[in-house]
Order: sequence, then C-alpha cells, then structure tokens
Amino acid sequence: MPTWQQLRDLKLSDYTTAADGYGKVSSRADAAKGRVDNEMLSKLHETQESDASKAAVGDLSRLSRNYQYLHSECGLIRTALNGLATELAGPQKKLNQALEDAVNLKFTVNADGSVHFPAPVPLLTVPAQGATDSPRPPLLPDPNQAKAQDIADRIAGAVGDANEIDGRYAGTLRKLKAAPGLDVTDAMLTDAAQDTKDVQKATGHFLPESAIPHDKSAADNRAWWDGLTQEQRDEYSTLYPERIGALDGLPSPVRDDANRMVLAQSHAQVDIDLQNLGPEPSKMIANPSGSYPVAITNPAWRTWNDSKNRLNAQLKGMDAIQKRFDNTGKEGLPQAYLLGFDTKGNGHAIIANGNPDTAKNTAVYVPGTTSKLEGIGGDINRMTNLWNDTQGFPGSPSTSTITWLGYDAPQSIVPEAMEKHFAHEGAPKLNQFMDGLATAQGGPDASHTTVIGHSYGSTVVGDATLKGHLGADDIVVAGSPGMLVGDARDLGIGKDHVYAEAAGDDPVPLGGKIAGLGGHKWGVQTWHGIPYDAGYIETVPSDEAFGAHRMKTDTSGHSDYWNSNTQSLHNQAAVVVGRYDQVKE
Repeated sequence: MPTWQQLRDLKLSDYTTAADGYGKVSSRADAAKGRVDNEMLSKLHETQESDASKAAVGDLSRLSRNYQYLHSECGLIRTALNGLATELAGPQKKLNQALEDAVNLKFTVNADGSVHFPAPVPLLTVPAQGATDSPRPPLLPDPNQAKAQDIADRIAGAVGDANEIDGRYAGTLRKLKAAPGLDVTDAMLTDAAQDTKDVQKATGHFLPESAIPHDKSAADNRAWWDGLTQEQRDEYSTLYPERIGALDGLPSPVRDDANRMVLAQSHAQVDIDLQNLGPEPSKMIANPSGSYPVAITNPAWRTWNDSKNRLNAQLKGMDAIQKRFDNTGKEGLPQAYLLGFDTKGNGHAIIANGNPDTAKNTAVYVPGTTSKLEGIGGDINRMTNLWNDTQGFPGSPSTSTITWLGYDAPQSIVPEAMEKHFAHEGAPKLNQFMDGLATAQGGPDASHTTVIGHSYGSTVVGDATLKGHLGADDIVVAGSPGMLVGDARDLGIGKDHVYAEAAGDDPVPLGGKIAGLGGHKWGVQTWHGIPYDAGYIETVPSDEAFGAHRMKTDTSGHSDYWNSNTQSLHNQAAVVVGRYDQVKE
C-alpha cells in the first residue's frame, strides 16, 4: 500500500519505459511469426517433401506458436503497464496539487498525511473608558483549520485512489508469467485467454471496450481505427482480439492477426474440454421404472456424446483452417487471411486466399445449406481451386478469393432451406462485410469484385441486393434455388453482369422454384408428381426467362461446380478476372 511520499516520488516514466520495451518484444514476435509462417514454412512447403523437411516444419510450427504466445503475453504486459501509469497519473497530480497548496499556505504535511497549520493570532480590543474588567478576545473561526482539513482530505483521497489502482493492477501483473520450456501447451494458451480477461478488467478505465465501435458502418469503424495511435491499435488488438478481428473496414492483416489468436486459444480450450469429458459412460442402463423396455439410453451418455460431437465438430473446422495456413506456399498458394472466426452456434469463419486489401480482383463465396464451421474445409478448398484457376489467365492482376461463412445457414433441406428468414438475417451481414471489404481496399472501384452464391447462399446474395448496396461488379450463382427476385435486372448491377450455372442433374433449382424462393409466378406445376400448395412455379437464375448468362456446365450434381480442370470452374474464374470473352455459355 503506497504512502503519500511514495506516490509523490513515483516515476511513472519507469512504467511507460518498461511498457515500451514489452511492446517492442510483442511487435517483434509478431513480425517473426509472420516470417516463419509466410517465408520459412511456405518455402519448405513449396520446395521440400523429405522427412527432414517435415521435421523442420514441426520445429518451425512450434517456433511460430512460441512467437504468437510472446506477442500476446508481452502485449498484455505492455497494456497493463501503460494503463497503470496512466491511471496513477491522476492521483499523483491530485496529491502534488495538495502539497503545493500546503507549501503556499506555509502548512506542514506530516508523515501520516495530517496537516499542521500555524495557530491564529488572537484579536485584541481596547477596553471601553471606565470599564473595570478587560473583555476576553472574541472566539473567531480559524480559516486555516478548514484549509488544512481540505488539504488532508485531498491527500488521503489521492492515496486511496492510488491504492485502489495499485491493487487492481498488481494481482493481474503477477499472473502474467510463462512456464519454463519451449512448448506452448494448450494449458498455456487457455491461461493466456484468462490473462486477457483479467487485463481487460484491470484496464477498463484506461482502455474501455465501449470505445470500440458497435453496429457502426465500415467507414465509421475505419475512422475510429485511423484516429488511434499505433500503440493504441496494438493494445486494442491484444486486449480485445475477438472485437477487432470482427470489425469490418479494418485492414485485413490486423483482423487476421487478432483472429489467429482467437483461433489458437479456442482450439486449445476445445482440446482441454474434450480431455475433461472423462471416460464414456454406459450407453444403456436398466429402465428405472421397471417397465418395458428393460433398458433405455443413459441420459448421462447422451449428454457426454452430444458434448463430444459438438467439440469434435469445432475441432474439425479449426483444423481445416489451420491446414489452409499450413498449405501456404504449396503450388504457389498465397498467404491466407482469417477475417472472421467464432464458435457460436454452428460456428463462423471468413478465410481469404491472398490479401484482399491489395487485390485487383476479389471473389467472395457465400456457401449454402448445411454450411457450418465443421465443414469449412470443403468451402476453403473450393475457393482455393478457384484461385488456382484464375492464375491460368495470362497477364491477370492479383486475385483474392474469400470463403464467407458469416451467416447462419439452414441446416436441412426440409424445412429450413424452404424458409426465407435465413436469407433475411444473413443479407445485412453480407452487405456489411462487402462494405468493409471496399473500405479496406480504398473504395468501391479499387478492386473488381465478384460475389458467388452456391445453393441457398445465392438466396442470401439476392436478398442482400434488395436490402442495400452489395458492392459487386458481377454476381455468379451455382445450383441456385432462387434469389428472391424473378429477373436478373432486379439485382441492381445489370443483367449482363449476372451469371448462372446449373448441372443437368442438380435437383436444387427445381426444388427452389417449388419452394418459392424465386420471384415470378408461372403455370401450375407438379414436382415428381407431388402436388404442392403454392399452385405456381417460380423462376430461378438458371432459367432462360431470368435473363442471366447461363454458363456451360460440365460437372454433375449439386456440389461439384468447383472441381479442378472443369469448364464449370473455369467459367467462374473468367468472370472473376474480368475475362468475359472466355466465358462459355
């Protein structure tokens, strides 16, 4: 507990100097991680396939994990020290002002914080003529006593404030330490996540989460970010990685750095949660009621199994994202950027091949029914295949292909995919992301942008055009059940910039027409002889009446439009790079 003398003599510059040192270590660790991931590992992936190279990859991956941990923990220490110095500056200033007032009044401040002041000079009066007794001096209030009490109260208040601040930070700073050794374990990463929460609580007055924009436009988000100093940006990124990683309009490298920390800590926590599940309970138990059936499913097993399946599903998705990171450099594949990630509900992720901020061509892929974090690997592969195909066009400028699982997709064909509310809820999120993408790129004309919708994802894309400005130069849909409009002209970008693919044996376009996700009513129909109540069939993008370019498709079924070495994929790549003359209709 500091005394007023310690508070007076405290050199806050010692804290800020130490904070600068930890900040430099944090920044250097982050830069070193980038070099390991995007230079060393990518080169090994590109050129080496030996057992020795695999061992080197393992060592470098551990080194990358170490750097990431250093980046986070040292960043937290920097933020805590800066917060401590900033907050203590207030009580110290309050104390120094009180001490200065005491000096000016010639008061003495005692070691215990009490204030001594000189006794007043009594006021003497001349006795009246003929008076026999001299009157006593009148008792007047001593103004120095009130002044001294005020100074003592201010000194006590300053020391009390400093004690509260010191207590709030001291416990948090003591926790910011690492275990010895070279391995960053899951336990260390989950501890780092708890450290982040502790520092958030301690620095709430210094670096409040409420200052981060919420439900603002991408332009507002970027204006807030640009208004911060570099040190403040680093502190916010370290302290609130989930919020910064999800903030549309910020530079992609910033969001990627924040989201990778969230991913690493989430993966570690899921690993630990799986270990803590314990052994599998008996699946069947005797019926406690004694009636038929004699055995029933054990409720404890059902809870255990549901938790195991949920956690394994999350791990599968996170491992797929990490695999894409690890594949950087293979066959020229560019660095990946994680522009969004969380495990809420079925999970969400946004992954870019190449930096979209600097790409001259950008493609954003919106997946459809049954999409969730567990299956993100397939969606990532589709955009990887698309990126690879765009590289086959001579002279094409840089391209970034993005998997956008930023909405809650329907998880069943019937009844969920028949409902429109998934599109209504996802469309504003897509528009916000697209707005943020253009903001980070430097404006709507900085990159030629194509939005690609698969299955129900095309319905989300259609609704996004109805709810705001999608920000796309071209729209491509594959296996679309309908876009909530009946004509390509209704999408707001001109029908010459709308492209559709539908395999001959893909049942979804017909099913979508019956479900009512199109916009124009036609004659009464039946589907496979099954009557339906709507009494009409609606247009979908693959219908000639819709007015879109109907691209040649040489793939089969509902999910093969992104298979390598196919015309279906090549047509999409031609649109993405603006080589419309190469599209076969």
